[in-house]
Amino acid sequence: MYIPFESLPEDSRIWIYQSSRKFSDDEIAEIEKDLVEFITNWSAHGASLEASFQIKYNRFIILAVNQEVQAATGCSIDSSVVFIQNLEQKYEVDLLDKMNVAFKQGEFITYKTLLDFKKLAKDKSVSENTIVFNNLVNTIEEFNESWEVPASESWHSRFF
Repeated sequence: MYIPFESLPEDSRIWIYQSSRKFSDDEIAEIEKDLVEFITNWSAHGASLEASFQIKYNRFIILAVNQEVQAATGCSIDSSVVFIQNLEQKYEVDLLDKMNVAFKQGEFITYKTLLDFKKLAKDKSVSENTIVFNNLVNTIEEFNESWEVPASESWHSRFF
């Protein structure tokens, strides 16, 4: 069951999918339509999931489930991954590769491999104050508090 993202409790489980490129506005409109349709029919063991999504910076897809109503199960999580894989194919992007880093450079979001990010840190092209996207957060509360943070406050800190 699709509900507005803002209506979900802060302890709702989230999954963040980071795109290897920025989506166009037309692509975002299509993706939002597909997400609403997917979430409307998303279920776990036949029970509808109270869920939603957000798309941030035309690059990040955030899926969320209110686990107080019905917990996501292995099969329901698998179906969401299949949905994301279909988006990867349709739009020719990577959404599941966790070995890449997105960070802010001024108003722009830069996307680099983990090895390139390490090199940037070594060369002091990025610093502990660089705003990074910590896609390891698990709940809406963590997302609100710890998703966009200085590198020193995330797992990226090990590179400095």
